[in-house]
Formats: sequence, C-alpha cells, structure tokens
Amino acid sequence: MLAELIINQLKLQKHPEGGYFRETYRSEGEINFTECADFSGNRNYSTCIYFLLTSEQFSSFHRIKQDEIWHFYSGSAIRLFMISPQGDLTEHIIGNDLLQGQNPQLVVPANHWFAAEIIEPNSFALVGCTVAPGFDFSDFELANRQELSIQFPQHQSLIEKLTRE
Repeated sequence: MLAELIINQLKLQKHPEGGYFRETYRSEGEINFTECADFSGNRNYSTCIYFLLTSEQFSSFHRIKQDEIWHFYSGSAIRLFMISPQGDLTEHIIGNDLLQGQNPQLVVPANHWFAAEIIEPNSFALVGCTVAPGFDFSDFELANRQELSIQFPQHQSLIEKLTRE
C-alpha cells in the first residue's frame, strides 16, 4: 500500500489524535510568554510537520492554542470540521482539485475544535501542518466525547463519530 511506503519513507510515527506524523521544522528562535495568559514558558516562532491520514482512521476532535495551517500534498481530499468557541460548525475540503472547490491550504484558528477524515475509501492524504507560535504538546487538548457533546449538543452525532472516547 502506498500509504505504508510513505509512512516508512518519511519516518512517520503514530499521532495521539490519529494518523501519522513527523516534525520537519522547529525554528531556532523562541518567544518568551511569561506575561501571556494563553501560554506559559517559551515557544518557538514556528513548527511544521508531515501528517498522513488513511481512510481507515480519522483525526479526532482536538484543539490547540495556536493557529494551524494545513497544506495539501498528495492523495485523497480531506474533509475537516471546525467548531468555533461559540459553537458554530464549518466544514472544509482540503485537496488539490480547485475546479471542485477544494482548497490546498486551510487555516484552523486558535482554540477551535477540529477533526478530519478522508473522503475517498481505501485511500490516504499527506499534508503538512504549520503552527505559529510553535507547537508544544502542552498546548494540545484531545476532546473528551461526553464533555464536548455536553458543550455542543447540536453537534453530538458528529462528535460521536470523530472522537475516540
């Protein structure tokens, strides 16, 4: 399977949200957030990863404190769902078929819950994700199915579909 070859070639490892990843860039420069309510400590200016998702998996609802930019590279288009802090649900298609309304880049704003799935069966997607200020796992929150459903009951069926617990 091509996805397995890419996973091996790019030396990807399993990601807690689902899929596979490898960090490819972390800036040398850092920002000190000692006086900032959103972050504590230092963050690199920016980070970037490869992220591969297969149609047998999904990227579970999660959120981070930074903006995250998705860049489409190869494979099937991805359907990405976002829930804003106010509860507004949006759906986006990340892919390279511009004539079908797909977008090769997408910005997920900070503090939005988001999840993704592959559109085509028996396929995969390879993307890149850039985060600024740089990603740190202390800024990552994986959704709890019950808690997110209580917070946004209008999206309960989607939350049940795209969370693991």
